[in-house]
Amino acid sequence: MKIKIIAILGLSLTSIVGCTKLEEKFNGDLNNQSAGGAGSIDALLKGVYNSMQTTFQDQANVYALEEMTTDELIGPTRGPDWDDDGAWRVLHAQKWDGENPHIRDVFNQLLGTVFAATNMLQFDSTSSKAAEARYLRAFANFMVLEGWDQVPYRSPGENTLQPSRVRKGTEALNYIISELNAIMANLPAGPAGKANQNAARVLLMKCYLEKGVIANRTAPTFAAADMNQVITYADQIINSGLYTYSPNYFDNFAPANTTIGKENIWVQQNDAGTSGSSGSTVRSRYHSTMHYNQNPGGWNGFTTLSDFYGKFEAADKRRGVAYPTAGLPNPGNRINVGFLIGQQYNWANDAVLQDRNGAPLIFTPSVKLEEVNDNLEVTGIRAYKYPIDYVNDGSGNIDNDYVYFRLADVLLMKAEAILRGGTGTVAGTYGNTALAIVNNIRANRGATALATVTLDNLLDERGRELYLESWRRQDLIRFGKFLAPFQEKNYTSDAKYLLFAVPNQQLAVNPNLTPNPGY
Repeated sequence: MKIKIIAILGLSLTSIVGCTKLEEKFNGDLNNQSAGGAGSIDALLKGVYNSMQTTFQDQANVYALEEMTTDELIGPTRGPDWDDDGAWRVLHAQKWDGENPHIRDVFNQLLGTVFAATNMLQFDSTSSKAAEARYLRAFANFMVLEGWDQVPYRSPGENTLQPSRVRKGTEALNYIISELNAIMANLPAGPAGKANQNAARVLLMKCYLEKGVIANRTAPTFAAADMNQVITYADQIINSGLYTYSPNYFDNFAPANTTIGKENIWVQQNDAGTSGSSGSTVRSRYHSTMHYNQNPGGWNGFTTLSDFYGKFEAADKRRGVAYPTAGLPNPGNRINVGFLIGQQYNWANDAVLQDRNGAPLIFTPSVKLEEVNDNLEVTGIRAYKYPIDYVNDGSGNIDNDYVYFRLADVLLMKAEAILRGGTGTVAGTYGNTALAIVNNIRANRGATALATVTLDNLLDERGRELYLESWRRQDLIRFGKFLAPFQEKNYTSDAKYLLFAVPNQQLAVNPNLTPNPGY
């Protein structure tokens, strides 16, 4: 029965979208009779939301593409561990091709969201639910455009036996902007767990900031009119009065961030006990970096780089805190979220931890892309910003909502737009200059005030504020720094790596897609 298909779709679309062709055929099997009821529309919309969970929350997907390709994250091969045929190494080295499994999977997953939303719009094209689906589709389109510059699409109900058409570059960006403007009035005002009006405004800010990048990634320009659009949308969000700094920076990412994350504009809501499998929530962010002997036991994989860690002042709260968590008392008041460096302790009783060989578990600043020495378990500073949900970690269904957009990003984008030629305005209590806005954030985070703000130190500030939130690659490209040498990549990369390779699998089935230049 087709109604059973819809129910499955509502539970987890991601389990069936490993291949876009398969996903399109599956969705094409639905019809107006089976999807006409309100409950079925709700299930379809839930399926669109669910299709994004693994894509954005699992450590191997968007997180890997947007962070491991930069100076913020590295996935070192530790002897026989974390080799995976070099798939992690080539991301940090910026030497990937169209066969990379992470690039392939993210492209397919994002298109799974695009087509799931388009499928739903066959049956409901006008309601607020339809506006939510169109927003989610626009967001997925933006991520595909930013990564590959080619966005496959169909109209609702279009024959899935024919290859998808493709929008490219500025044409695709203009479509996204027009969609967001068209649905704005029909989107709900909130809550943060739904696609909402202010989320659409944040995405519009990103579209206008990226407009010159999409037109010319090697030498972007930034029109004053576009920067003023960024500022206008920022002011609308600020003046809504819905957002403010959270008392603790890490409240925005904590298990209770549904209520205590005062900065959060748009999140994917994860509910304790029902949020999904262990591999598809932000649980993977701390498990992928923590050591086997920590609590909870990790996979001893990803680390940050010491050069990036060095951008933080010692007093900057964003560098790490002893966050109060239910489940472990942390009697030594040890840092348990942020950056973990040096000797590690058992957060239950403050006992000194050891590695599996019985040596002190001391995380070192040094790390190599390929580790071959005797310290395979301890190299690299471990970093994550979602406080551990000990109550629910064992089941995998943790309560930390995944954060897409929050206030600090809005403020920093406004500061950037002013620096790039936009007109400063007063909104809220943050000031009307880039310097005032940045120092307002820094004061809240415990960092000292800057004397001046330039594009270079604004990029650093975006790194300090938004680290590991899957925006670093976009930021480095926009600021002209992505191809430059950084730690464990001591060369300037070829300009072709400003885009990902279109997966060979997709090129083989869709003649409207073309290899990106240089691949």
